[in-house]
Amino acid sequence: MNGTELKLEPDSRYRLVAGDLVISNPVKAKDSGSYQCVASNSRGTVVSREASLRFGCKFGTARCFFMSEFHSACSVLQEFSAEERDPVKITEGWGVMFTCSPPPHYPGLSYRWLLNEFPNFIPADGRRFISQTTGNLYIAKTEASDLGNYSCFATSHMDFITKSVFSKFSRLSLAAEDARQFPPSIKARFPADTYALAGQVVTLECFAFGNPVPRIKWRKLDGPQSSKWIGSEPLLQIQHAGFEDEGTYECEAENTKGRDTHQGRIIIHAWHCHLSAELLGSAPSLLSPAAQPDWLDVISDTEADIGSDLRWSCVASGKPRPTVRWLRDGQPLTSQNRIEVSGGELRFSKLVLEDSGMYQCVAENKHGTVYASAELTVQALAPDFRLNPVKRLIPAARSGKVIIPCQPRAAPKATVLWTKGTELLVNSSRVTITADGTLILQNISKSDEGKYTCFAENFMGKANSTGILSVRDATKITLAPSSADINVGENLTLQCHASHDPTMDLTFTWSLDDFPIDFDKSEGHYRRASAKETIGDLSISNAQLRHSGRYTCTAQTVVDSASESATLTVRGPPGPPGGVVVRDISDTSVQLSWSRGFDNHSPIARYLIEARTLLSSQWKQMRTSECPHGGTGDTPRPPASPGSTLLLALFLPLWHPVNIEGNAETAQVVNLIPWMDYEFRVLASNILGIGEPSLPSSKIRTKEAGGCGDTPSTDGGTVRAWRRRRGSQRAHHHLDGELGAGRAPRWDHVAFLGWEIHSSVASPVLMSQGLPTLRDYQNGDGFGYIVSFRRKGSQDWLRARVPHAESLHFVYRNESIAPYTPFEGPKSEKGFHSCLSEPKAAPYRVIAKSVLSSEMDVSWEPVEQGEVTGVLLGYEIRYWKDGDKEEAADRVRTAGLVTSAHVTGLNPNTDYHVSVRAYNRAGTGPPSPSTNVTTMRPPPKRPPGNISWTFSGSTVSIKWDPVVAKADESAVTGYKMLYRQDSHSAPTLYLASKSHIDIPIPEDFTHAFVQIRVTGPGGDGTPAEVHILRNSGTCAPRATPDH
Repeated sequence: MNGTELKLEPDSRYRLVAGDLVISNPVKAKDSGSYQCVASNSRGTVVSREASLRFGCKFGTARCFFMSEFHSACSVLQEFSAEERDPVKITEGWGVMFTCSPPPHYPGLSYRWLLNEFPNFIPADGRRFISQTTGNLYIAKTEASDLGNYSCFATSHMDFITKSVFSKFSRLSLAAEDARQFPPSIKARFPADTYALAGQVVTLECFAFGNPVPRIKWRKLDGPQSSKWIGSEPLLQIQHAGFEDEGTYECEAENTKGRDTHQGRIIIHAWHCHLSAELLGSAPSLLSPAAQPDWLDVISDTEADIGSDLRWSCVASGKPRPTVRWLRDGQPLTSQNRIEVSGGELRFSKLVLEDSGMYQCVAENKHGTVYASAELTVQALAPDFRLNPVKRLIPAARSGKVIIPCQPRAAPKATVLWTKGTELLVNSSRVTITADGTLILQNISKSDEGKYTCFAENFMGKANSTGILSVRDATKITLAPSSADINVGENLTLQCHASHDPTMDLTFTWSLDDFPIDFDKSEGHYRRASAKETIGDLSISNAQLRHSGRYTCTAQTVVDSASESATLTVRGPPGPPGGVVVRDISDTSVQLSWSRGFDNHSPIARYLIEARTLLSSQWKQMRTSECPHGGTGDTPRPPASPGSTLLLALFLPLWHPVNIEGNAETAQVVNLIPWMDYEFRVLASNILGIGEPSLPSSKIRTKEAGGCGDTPSTDGGTVRAWRRRRGSQRAHHHLDGELGAGRAPRWDHVAFLGWEIHSSVASPVLMSQGLPTLRDYQNGDGFGYIVSFRRKGSQDWLRARVPHAESLHFVYRNESIAPYTPFEGPKSEKGFHSCLSEPKAAPYRVIAKSVLSSEMDVSWEPVEQGEVTGVLLGYEIRYWKDGDKEEAADRVRTAGLVTSAHVTGLNPNTDYHVSVRAYNRAGTGPPSPSTNVTTMRPPPKRPPGNISWTFSGSTVSIKWDPVVAKADESAVTGYKMLYRQDSHSAPTLYLASKSHIDIPIPEDFTHAFVQIRVTGPGGDGTPAEVHILRNSGTCAPRATPDH
């Protein structure tokens, strides 16, 4: 105790029970202090870390007891003040706070509130909130039911000890109701800086007054939301907080009258808290960031030779930085003679037996102490061959090399000599004795046979061990394998014959590119062609591309081996082309470029180009132009006519694609449909067949038709289709029989709008509905419809234009329309009636959050059902760039009652305005207040460079130069690697946080294809593409476009 050994006498108050110290009737004056346990045996002594015993419970009723690991603690909770609490009077509808003012206590408390009597506890709901930090009660908006008397109920918990106290009652009176609504005002605020223990739960509190009762939302301003969040309106809890949870957090309170926000930081530290009498006598103290010592490097048990040198090191982290001291057998160790102590380092020179013992390094700062222990054993041993004698019979091959180790156990290290018979051996052109005593004989002949003895000696003694060398005939390859070329699917036998010493067994092994071939795992492709001992022929069946490489036959005995190699080339269809890029996009043509794939040992003869549209998932072969850099060659065109644009698809099957030569890396695809979304892919072929296709290109949309294209119409019917060129204010080429120059072909499945009765609810709204015109007949943007209708019995027709090709209905509004007024169309077989009105209310609390450089998530609170007549069909999200008008907004619609949407196709690092509207069959309602969002910066354009790799057993380690984002690019948070064993296998995606990764590989690995790209908040960057070969280790990658 306090550095003095305790005397454990029979009548002492101190007793030892199985190593535990028991103190009877502890007294503060005698027993306060620091305690350490000392353990000793014949090998040495160690001491435990210090434990402090304090008597700190000096007020109220306290229960003191010992916890594990020598900690002492107490539970303290005084009574509330006996003073009466003032009554509270407030206008009904306003917010109110009751202060708890808990009494002195330790440890922390939990809080509840009583209304009028026990046990009528107030529930914590969206309108009422009890802070577990201060104990205060908050009511966001008072109601008549809140009248009454309030008391704060505080409870202390510590293991099995529980105590509760409650305050005097405070009466709440309400004045006349104030029906006015007012925006939120946050009253319960979390601190500007919250220090948190790593690995523990962090809780933030936020509550606001307001009418209507505000809703609370949480967000992290400088990073993504953690999956460890547990949000329940006024509380935000983070389970097992880590350093990734550090950052600035915002609480937002919102109602229909406005919003209020509060921000604060969470700072994660390692912590250490001292419990002192001074702290116990006051309110709970605030923790300040600190870190007790933690070991980074420690000592371990060591055996060392007498006379040798030894260096031990202990390194610890902490805040403030810990100091390190050393103990030997429980006593302080300082520099002396052969021992140097320098902070965390301990050095011995010329160890002696007396240096053996138990050593401890102790790291400490004001927040704690940690110990590390190890035993040092200094050895002094005479040489001893009992564990490692020289091998008794040593076979060796004629003209070969033999290695004979000499490894006696000795301390200090023994001096070694070798003899052959009575001849002392020394280093020569054929004889080598290494520093560790190993004997190496080279170019062995029959005369080298005999007894070889190793002599070992140190100051403790000497010993020797003998072995007999026997010289055998060398193993030789008599028929070596020959290199060959075959096609995929063919069979081949590689020959390998050998001669050897007849007194020993001969075995054959085969390897492909230095990796052993496992016949049991070859799926029947490999087998031994002969059972004769001297014949090791390898038979290859149904050869595949992966079987190409260098085959090595090894004939081996227990004393030597011989090897010969041959190269096998397997030819097959080409691999997939890479990097398909689309550019020079016009209305009916695009320019494609790609990079060559592997020809698989047979020249590429030609390329094929395929495409698919949104209208079909099937890939179809496309026509290409003979003019690769222009679109005005002698390529045949479909006949010009008013319907030529519509009939383009009918001509495509009649034209055969132009051959694309095998040395080409670009081509022009023609005869495409205007204003259509396409994906393209490229296939290579040679005399052995067509290879695997490339990955699809990025999606593109061809431009609008160059002229004033027509669309088909109904035959003098209800609707005319029209298209307006951008910048034009008139419709072109009306196609009905009355307005067109001639009758267009009839297309009954396109754009015929019929009528439906949607509701008999009285409303001045009229709706028509039909089928949209197919995309491949629109030829451009600005497509729309002309709708004709009239009130039944009237002679006057009403006409209106409906923009957007995807429109399925038209809403006509006229306040003079009576409920259920009959209408008709020119081709209607039955009439229709006026129907519902569009929604009258707008969604609110619209939140837009950027998730990638081109994508965002939008969420909102739904409109009340009472604000929508009929069935709510969904919501329409409109978004437009800052500086543009809302009329130019792009739109996304949801279906049903979902209150969120994912929007894609945005521009990087761009400010957008977003609003949301509800819609039903009658149309869209009013817009919500617009919110703003800025898309993230794009990912870095530069691909990873200087890619290299090394093989180790069953893994390949790949590394590359890190990519650093520029100022206008998003940060790099990691890397994605697409790994494919060969052109025939499915790719595997790997994720790496650093610029290196280890990938498991099969035993028969020969090569692989790899794409590496950066990833981050803005998305994925441009990939670098490399081909990994077993016998190479670096590559200058080429960048490929992101597919």
